[in-house]
Amino acid sequence: MFARQFRVKSNTAIKGSDRRKLKADISAAFPSLSADEISELVPNKEELNVVKIYAHKGDAVTLYVLHKNPLFFELEKRLYPTVYVLWRYPALLPTFRTWPPVLQKLIGGADLMLPGVVVPSSGLPDVKQGDCCAVTVVNNRAPVAVGTAAVSTAEMHGLGMKGRGVCVLHAYMDTLWAFGDKSGPPSLPEAENEGQGLNGEEYEVSEEEEEEVEKYMEEEQSPSEMVKDQACSGIEELSLAEQEEEKGQRDNEEEEGNEDDKKMPQEIMDALLLQCFLHALKSKVKKSELPLLTSTFLRNHMFSCCPNGKQLDIKKSSYKKLSKFLQAMQQQHNLVRVKELTKGVESIVEVDWKNPELRYFSVPEETDVEAAQVQDGGEGETPYHPPEITTLYSVSARLEPLFLDANKRFVCVFVHFPNLDSGIGACVYVTINPILCDCLLEKYEYQEVESLKWDDLFSRTLARMQECYQVVFPGQAPVRKKGHIEPIDISVGSRGSNKKVTLIKNLEVYGLDPAVVATALQHRVQASSVIQPIPGSKDKVLVQIQGNQIHQAGNLLLDHYQIPRKYIQGLEKAPKGGQKKM
Repeated sequence: MFARQFRVKSNTAIKGSDRRKLKADISAAFPSLSADEISELVPNKEELNVVKIYAHKGDAVTLYVLHKNPLFFELEKRLYPTVYVLWRYPALLPTFRTWPPVLQKLIGGADLMLPGVVVPSSGLPDVKQGDCCAVTVVNNRAPVAVGTAAVSTAEMHGLGMKGRGVCVLHAYMDTLWAFGDKSGPPSLPEAENEGQGLNGEEYEVSEEEEEEVEKYMEEEQSPSEMVKDQACSGIEELSLAEQEEEKGQRDNEEEEGNEDDKKMPQEIMDALLLQCFLHALKSKVKKSELPLLTSTFLRNHMFSCCPNGKQLDIKKSSYKKLSKFLQAMQQQHNLVRVKELTKGVESIVEVDWKNPELRYFSVPEETDVEAAQVQDGGEGETPYHPPEITTLYSVSARLEPLFLDANKRFVCVFVHFPNLDSGIGACVYVTINPILCDCLLEKYEYQEVESLKWDDLFSRTLARMQECYQVVFPGQAPVRKKGHIEPIDISVGSRGSNKKVTLIKNLEVYGLDPAVVATALQHRVQASSVIQPIPGSKDKVLVQIQGNQIHQAGNLLLDHYQIPRKYIQGLEKAPKGGQKKM
């Protein structure tokens, strides 16, 4: 259940009444615990949190967390202890033992198969089907997994110890364990004569026995179950020997790596940030461009100076924000002077071109050619390339079974549903299978609807997904956001003594510099322009130009910047007299 990452819905401190109820539930579920032991697990004066989560398959689970360690999890109104509790009370549950190589399979989400169970001299624990039980490995009594018995003890013997033994819900090293302090299991010796050889020595697993266990597990699991386990785990099922071999290879690779690989990711990103900053100042920025908006400097200059194969991300640096980075460049290096020209809008107003650090900076050869490629945009600004905008749909938890094989969070085009087994012939109707029933039908339709038309299937699927969009600027990483992309809005307003002004906003969404657009329009229409921040909007400004200039603004955006018509709003308000086709 916890082989893949879960989603946290809420995290709150438990109330006094709920704390008392939890103690009563623990006492009822685990009668072997004394009152003092329950009080140790759920102390009265220490903060205990209730965390509600959704597992990767959509199951609603409640966690009870003390000192950052999950103690119990509640599924379908039933309490289960975590390995952190079982390490303190290893005899709390009936226990089945298995070989150490099997542990990796349990971590990956597989159930414990009966061929992998080690039968002690005292026999198997007496359990009924559905009883809560634990799993340990040979030579250590510390439990490594928690689950429910797939069949009773009598049925296990009747089946010849073949088939499924324990349906595992939680295991050491899974995501629920990782939600805690990630401590390892303690070393608890086996009871006398158990897990030992004839001479009293610890029993070691031979290679032949390992191969036999692996063979039995593969035979007992059907192909569909094996595929399901692999999809849930998302990791290779490696034996302990293979893990040691991989660890040795990794150690050798780390020793042979250069010094840059040993740096922390933040230090590497800080160095890349400084390199792109100096490169942009030396080869991109001209004195005539100052003052230059800091957002424009980052988007149009620094990003284009990033070396091939690397990605510039300020959030991964120690600065976290562009403003803090530029402040450091100003105070510590005296390279630039940044000033807030208008409220919330910062610009680079001065560059110290004689600074030794800038003068002796060597431009990397791989980007030197790109720096020399300058295209005359006709308006005197840095060449602009429109972004590629793609509509996406976010896969919700309910629809996730339809796209398990695709392993993607965002879907662009529906081509094939990998888990769809409809058996249709004419490709007009789709027969409803259990997956489609759970994902697309309402409860009242379960017994009524047996098939859907393809267009109905698509419309239902889209209705249960959230629309998103992806914007890709040349040379930059894709940016994904929820909802619809905001169009460039052009409108006409009145200022002063009923004078008309044209207002343009949302230029930043499409990578356009509002100052450059304002200057270009000012030259085209020979009218004054003003840039002012938009109240309540961060890093967004409003371009205001005198007169009704919608027609000229539309021509500039459509013809020069090549923004698609559907992303511009308000062109219909242009004066009709002498209007050109757009």
